[in-house]
Amino acid sequence: MSVLGPEVHNELSQLLQALQSPDNNIRSQAEEHLQANWTGTRPQVLLMALVEQISATQDLAIRQFAAVIFRRIATKTRKNNQNEMVDMFLSIDKAEANVIRSKLLETLGAEADKSVRNKISDAVAEVARQYSDSNEGWPELLGALFQLSMATDSAKRETAFRIFANTPGIIEKQHEATVLEAFSKGFKDDSVSVRIASMEAFASFFRSIPRKHQSKYFSLLPEVLNILVPIKDSKDSDDLSKALVSLIDLAELSPKMFKPLFRNLVGFSISVIQDKELSDMCRQNALELMATFADYAPSMCRKDETFTNDMVMQCLSLMTDLGEDDENAAEWLAQEDLDQEESDLNHVAGEQCMDRLANKLGGATILGPTFNWLPRMMSSMAWRDRHAALMAISAISEGCRELMLGELSQVLDLVVPALKDSHPRVQWAGCNALGQMSTDFAPTMQKDHSETVLTAIIPVLQSQHARVKSHAAAALVNFCEEAEKSILEPHLENLLGNLFTLLRNDQKYVQEQALSTIATIADSAEAAFATYYNTLMPLLVNVLKSENDKEHRLLRAKAMECATLIALAVGKQRLGNDAMVLVQLLANIQQNITDQDDPQAQYLMHCWGRMCRVMESEFLPFLDNVMPPLLELASAKADIQLLDDDTQVEALQQEEGWELLPLKGKTIGIRTSTMEDKHVAIELLVVYAQVLKGEFARYVPDIMEKIALPGLAFFFHDPVRYISAKLVPQLLISYKQAYGPESNELRGLWNGTVDKVLEVLTAEPAIDTLAEMYQCFYESVEVIGKNCLNQEHMQRFIDNIQSAVVDYKERVGQREEDRDPNNPEDVEDEAEELQIAIEDDQTLLSDMNKAFHAVFKNHGPSFLPIWEKLLPTYENFLISPDPTQRQWGLCIMDDVLEYCGDRSWDYSQYIMQPLVNGCTDSVAAIRQAAAYGIGVAAHKGGERWASFVSSCIPALVQATQAPNARGEDQVYATENASTAIAKILHHNAQMVQNRQELVDTWVTTLPVVNDEEAAPYTYAFLAELMAEQNPAVTKAPDQMFIFVCQALETEALQGQTAVRVASATKNLIQAAGVDPTPLLQQFSPEATQIIMSYFS
Repeated sequence: MSVLGPEVHNELSQLLQALQSPDNNIRSQAEEHLQANWTGTRPQVLLMALVEQISATQDLAIRQFAAVIFRRIATKTRKNNQNEMVDMFLSIDKAEANVIRSKLLETLGAEADKSVRNKISDAVAEVARQYSDSNEGWPELLGALFQLSMATDSAKRETAFRIFANTPGIIEKQHEATVLEAFSKGFKDDSVSVRIASMEAFASFFRSIPRKHQSKYFSLLPEVLNILVPIKDSKDSDDLSKALVSLIDLAELSPKMFKPLFRNLVGFSISVIQDKELSDMCRQNALELMATFADYAPSMCRKDETFTNDMVMQCLSLMTDLGEDDENAAEWLAQEDLDQEESDLNHVAGEQCMDRLANKLGGATILGPTFNWLPRMMSSMAWRDRHAALMAISAISEGCRELMLGELSQVLDLVVPALKDSHPRVQWAGCNALGQMSTDFAPTMQKDHSETVLTAIIPVLQSQHARVKSHAAAALVNFCEEAEKSILEPHLENLLGNLFTLLRNDQKYVQEQALSTIATIADSAEAAFATYYNTLMPLLVNVLKSENDKEHRLLRAKAMECATLIALAVGKQRLGNDAMVLVQLLANIQQNITDQDDPQAQYLMHCWGRMCRVMESEFLPFLDNVMPPLLELASAKADIQLLDDDTQVEALQQEEGWELLPLKGKTIGIRTSTMEDKHVAIELLVVYAQVLKGEFARYVPDIMEKIALPGLAFFFHDPVRYISAKLVPQLLISYKQAYGPESNELRGLWNGTVDKVLEVLTAEPAIDTLAEMYQCFYESVEVIGKNCLNQEHMQRFIDNIQSAVVDYKERVGQREEDRDPNNPEDVEDEAEELQIAIEDDQTLLSDMNKAFHAVFKNHGPSFLPIWEKLLPTYENFLISPDPTQRQWGLCIMDDVLEYCGDRSWDYSQYIMQPLVNGCTDSVAAIRQAAAYGIGVAAHKGGERWASFVSSCIPALVQATQAPNARGEDQVYATENASTAIAKILHHNAQMVQNRQELVDTWVTTLPVVNDEEAAPYTYAFLAELMAEQNPAVTKAPDQMFIFVCQALETEALQGQTAVRVASATKNLIQAAGVDPTPLLQQFSPEATQIIMSYFS
């Protein structure tokens, strides 16, 4: 019986008809009417009317459409009586909601048509989600669903599990025995569709429960796996694919659940991959399942006796599945669209899986089984085998880098002959392998094998096949990107001669690739490219002057890129008048861009940036043309769509440049292409501000207000946030250079900036992004300088630090809780992920340290009263067993010592012992921080610290004598300890007993050649010893000369200090009659030139 009157249903029926009209105008008017007269004013009436339409009408299409509209309306949010935005069902009167829900469940149970019932089940799942998310009950739902799960109609039983899959929250709070029983029945159901639906529901349920509760349901896995074999035997690829997808979800969530049955599952999956009677998608899903185990449980895969061999064999087999009915590659060679989507093809799936296996299982596991096949495949008569072998080398080179580097000559012996293969696709694969190896094995490939690679690949540029020579040119991009100019110079003439020939090729894509390769070579060869400038630049100018027809737009874009990279390579002087010609051509092209999809627009942004770097201030007249389109892109808002149904989701999945995210039962589409353009535009604003300095100031206020500061909180795209964090301090620098450090203009800009920067420190949940925001903060503080923060700012800063430290401690605690020493496999599999998390935290702590440093440096003791509020935190960190925390605490105390003068003594009880202990810590970074702190106390602490720092001398000497003290990871600690001793000897000599003995020891701790901050103090003290003719230096003048030369060579010692030290050293060796000429022979000609510039 209908609750609503016939007039309501008549109106709604007409509206539903209009909403489905093929006429856009009618449909738009209906949407407006729906919102104005139903959704916005009486949603409860609309929802009830829709349910009654579903149950009452005989028209199948109307029933289905009414269910779709019901779900769409249900997903909306609306203000409740407290004026809060809440989900639709939570906003309407509870009694009315109960009636609608009851009617909806009644309709679900009564509906006979499966397609309509599925739409109703989607609506039920959405309503259930709203109650589940808000911890409100829908008591009748579970009973109705359990009744459905026992219905005689299998389609109805399937519906119950379909709802469980969409809203697992409704069962996760049930007693585990009830849940186990429900799923067990579903897995054993007579109907395959029900069994698969129950698998999908179980995977969804499993994802929703906490990790620590997952093991309660491991016992169901045998029943899950028992579903697979009968489906495979029936050869139903669609059903088997669905089942495999559910297993992939479970393997991601808890791979160790599969451990007892893993051998059986591997065997089954391999049999599916091998079975050519099944669909390609089904076979690829079986491959994906195995690859997922490699991703999430590599140790389990390594220990399985056949996993690696079987998977390598199947991947290689799939990789031979290409070029069907195209034996001589005629069709492949004739293709001009080289960007055709191939991700669903077997050979691509095989290649991608090999890449994942190599990266996750490692070279020690993968190389043996792979190279057991490759030589045989390379000598096979079948071109597909040779092609697969070469693509396998491309796929595994990144993951097997360390082991393959030692065998690079042998690998090249396999690959290089392929460039002369009789089949063009094998030649192409050979080029591909060399290109990938050039990236993965850089710079060894370039330094040790350039002759082999270049003499093999340059002749391929003359191939009779356009696709092959184009790919050879593409491979050269990879090689040349990582090559020093000295490696390329001997080959430039041969390389460029062949590439110039490609510019005259009939195929446009060949010309485009040739331009990209020439551009890369110009970028790497730098000034050496100038010889070829007169040959190439006129050609490029002609291309840019040519008619702007649609067919040649990408070619012109590549020509722009090439010309501007050449301009960067040869420099402003060589460019001469061509600079003006080039920017005028770019301006003309920009004026004629009208289509949104014109590729020239994006290339043009980068080209303007390059020309700015080349021309510097001479570029200013062109800014008025360049900035408007750039600012428009940089100001772009997020293009977001809320998708109501599967049709809209599927439509966007087919479009490039969209990312789809699930959110509370809905799907949100974000246009990523817009975000990427925004990122590039802001990146170029950074370039303009850096290059043009104060002359960019007129754009700064608008950019700061409308682009940079909003960009910090642009949560839709992290790269936009990162580059905005780089832009903020750069804009401040431009303004500072234009108006001066004390100007009202700069202060005004800073006052509008600092609050926003502090705000993002409060609201940022992502660790890596928070680190970027702290970097933005401290770089900005450094730009503005002294007393740039008021008391409120400093209080907000310390509050943000406190919040970040609390979160950090929680993450450390959670990692410790998750660590299970009883499962070494889990520890091993999660080691990489764990290391990334630890490194993210270390980066954050480091950037927080730098923020402290910037505040102390520019505010000194005035920061201490607010800083003190976290004193218990610093104290705990200083004595923590975690070296990261000890280092963090020491670095903060170092800043107190350096910038707070006598006031630092107030905290001596917290500082002294950690400094002494730190000098002998096993962690070099802590020794470095402790030594630096002692040196600062000697330099700036005054008399109160004198006794303490002199007592630290034995610990500092011990720090200089640590094992492998000059090793790459230890040398900074050693040099800081040496410098600290020098500071004590200089500033606190009166407290040092046996001074000469200590000086004799100190000289043996030299040289200091890495730490540019420490070196000036060290060598200034050495110059003092020379001036006083201390025996420690007069007895070894040649050694002192070498120490000084080493510091000059590395440029650790520069400026006026270097001049003074060199003068003292010159006097020393002259007085001793030492000839420096033989001593200089150990240095390179370039280093000798630098050294002699100070001694001449």
